[in-house]
Amino acid sequence: MAKKSSPVKKGEKAVAVALSPAETRDVYASRRFLDGVTQKKLGLKVRFDTYYKDPLVAKNNPGLEIDDDFYVPWEPRIGDGPTSARFAIVDYDSTRNTLEEPAKWSVGEKVFLDPKGRRIDRALKETAHFRQVSTWAILQSTLDFFESPSGLGRRISWAFEGNRLLVTPNAGYGANAYYDRQSKSLQFYYFDDDNGQRIHTCLSSDIVNHEFGHALLDGIRPYLLEAVSPQTGAFHEFLGDLRNNSFRKELAARTKGHLKTKSGDELIASVATEFGNAVSGQPYLRSAGNEHFLGEYKDEIEPHALSEVMTGAMFDIFVALTEQYLKRERSDGETHTPAQSLQYAVAQMQIIAIQALDLLPPVEVTFNDYARAVLRNLAIANPTDPTNYREMIADIFVHREIMTAEERTDLLVRAPLYDRMPGTISHDPELIGSSRAAAYRYLDDNRDKLFIPDHVDIMVDEVFTSEKMVGPGLFQPKQIILQYLWRENLALAGRQFGSFSGKTTSLLCGGTMVFDVNGSLLYWARKPGSEPFAIASVAMEKIKSRKKLFGTEQVALAELEAGKQRRQEYLDALARRIEEGMVGEELAGPEGLVGSLTPPLIAREVDGSVRFELSPHFHVYDADDSSLGALRWQMSS
Repeated sequence: MAKKSSPVKKGEKAVAVALSPAETRDVYASRRFLDGVTQKKLGLKVRFDTYYKDPLVAKNNPGLEIDDDFYVPWEPRIGDGPTSARFAIVDYDSTRNTLEEPAKWSVGEKVFLDPKGRRIDRALKETAHFRQVSTWAILQSTLDFFESPSGLGRRISWAFEGNRLLVTPNAGYGANAYYDRQSKSLQFYYFDDDNGQRIHTCLSSDIVNHEFGHALLDGIRPYLLEAVSPQTGAFHEFLGDLRNNSFRKELAARTKGHLKTKSGDELIASVATEFGNAVSGQPYLRSAGNEHFLGEYKDEIEPHALSEVMTGAMFDIFVALTEQYLKRERSDGETHTPAQSLQYAVAQMQIIAIQALDLLPPVEVTFNDYARAVLRNLAIANPTDPTNYREMIADIFVHREIMTAEERTDLLVRAPLYDRMPGTISHDPELIGSSRAAAYRYLDDNRDKLFIPDHVDIMVDEVFTSEKMVGPGLFQPKQIILQYLWRENLALAGRQFGSFSGKTTSLLCGGTMVFDVNGSLLYWARKPGSEPFAIASVAMEKIKSRKKLFGTEQVALAELEAGKQRRQEYLDALARRIEEGMVGEELAGPEGLVGSLTPPLIAREVDGSVRFELSPHFHVYDADDSSLGALRWQMSS
């Protein structure tokens, strides 16, 4: 039987309720209906020691060392390693060719022990076993942040075959950390700085979250891997910079909620402090508290630099939410504390930043696509918008030059919340959401209305349901998300394509449809192709005959023109990448990927055609180009 906890007095921490293993499993089955505080009391969230950010921040900022409020979702099958349903820690050091003993899971105590039977916590922070547990705990918590009802409200599949992501916290010597789909792994390396101080990238919550962000986005939108657009690569880099909640809460008290003070900008907005100092002598690799605009990066091809624009925009939104809530009066007439304001802003950012990911197109995502998804998701989640968040956020996107003032005006116009699903042949929405085969039949039966050419082979990337939360106990109606795409063959002809001239590649086209069980279309993001489809062909014949076009025919022609523009932009971007020497083959050695020799885009031959894919997150090192010599490419940080 469960033991009752003592009454909780004001200012004291809640005492956990001791449940038997059988009771814990029963409560676990209903966890999605329980808030975070209740889950902690019931032992469904377990506390682990991790660094707020990294050892350097801990050293330079007393009180910002180890996070005392870091909780990880409990699962019935957590085991040695650590291992859990989605992660397996494999502590293999490729430099030393050694395999470290795994941390041991104590089922009854819900703690990890080292081989000597010691509890793995801050007292063992210099050990490999602390790094094993800390890395796993950060990943487990971040996955929960994305999958929870306040996030995507669904489980995320990996982009590879299998359900466990392999994680190597001490992969070998080098200033590297990366996600690699081919090996189904996250790799975190270690190195020595100029002072001989050993730096472990896995101890930086920023780096762990950043690289895991690549794995998450690869699972959410796997075909973004085939992208030559710098903005798509930059969106991959941006996503990992969204997460560090406990650090924000602690910083709120120090800056009284004013995050754009010097201390606020240098701490909360910095990414990978220790790594940045050790590698380049800079206080951080990228900062969220920046004033970069998209127009500055018109010719930028390096995704890390370009990602700062979107990271900065989302930081602006986070600051605006915090400051607005800080000024808002409570029911008792008092104002909210900085900690309360930060907690509110973090919860809102989960809805704003994470839920919008389900609205992205399946291929070639741009910052503008994401901005539109953010605003549309807010309209779905809270149509009345009493706090004017949509206007505030749209203004930030315009300021950062992510969208135009005209687009802002159009998107903020009051409009019906939904349309009917397109198509002349009706299908049951719930049946569409039941399988890829059923979703394909809907798409194939309605190609004309969906702007899909008759001859292309439609691929249903994924179809699933989602139940998203917009507030405590408040759920949106169940959503069905359908992602589909097709390939349009492109011939590469001309000197600008170098050794690839005379070969063929493909332009990915498609769309994401979000609708409810009643067939109400909530959002439809499309990436059109340049090949005519039935209704566009009819419209072109009408133009030749000087006949009047109907509304749907005008939309079809606009869709076709947008597709032709996409085709040309793809070819131009690819030609530039080839000219810059950024396309080649993936190189590997006995110790894994050779980061300094592998270019950012990898060319692969598939079924007689060339596909260009993003490398496992390499980038041009931009601190001192003159010192690079022949080793131009460097692993992502």
